[in-house]
Amino acid sequence: MKANVLFFDRKPAVGKRAWTTKLWIYDLRTNLHFTLKENPLQRADLDDFVASYAAKDRTKRKTGERWRAFTYEELTKRDKVNLDIFWLKDDALEDSANLPDPGGVLALEIAEDLEAALEQFAAIAEDLRRK
Repeated sequence: MKANVLFFDRKPAVGKRAWTTKLWIYDLRTNLHFTLKENPLQRADLDDFVASYAAKDRTKRKTGERWRAFTYEELTKRDKVNLDIFWLKDDALEDSANLPDPGGVLALEIAEDLEAALEQFAAIAEDLRRK
């Protein structure tokens, strides 16, 4: 599943003027393929995002390969202000003519993810039973 996570600051209303002047987006999906079983997301995978976010002083943020800012004007020009934004070239789409049959591949990936999730739930249930 591909998804963007957006962070907003809660601020009081200021009439009709938009508070958002710039939206920062970090792309942690393009060409990074995490799975529950074979390649689970680890804390270290988020280190670049944490450094890029610059929580202590957001004025020091700089764009990078996976980290970009989009102005309010750029966002409102998008069709229906769509926030599904990406800019990195997806290597998986490069050779789309030679992809394997998606039915079998998707079914296998779904089965593997479900098995991994069941194992994790069983471990949690066992831990809870012991307490």
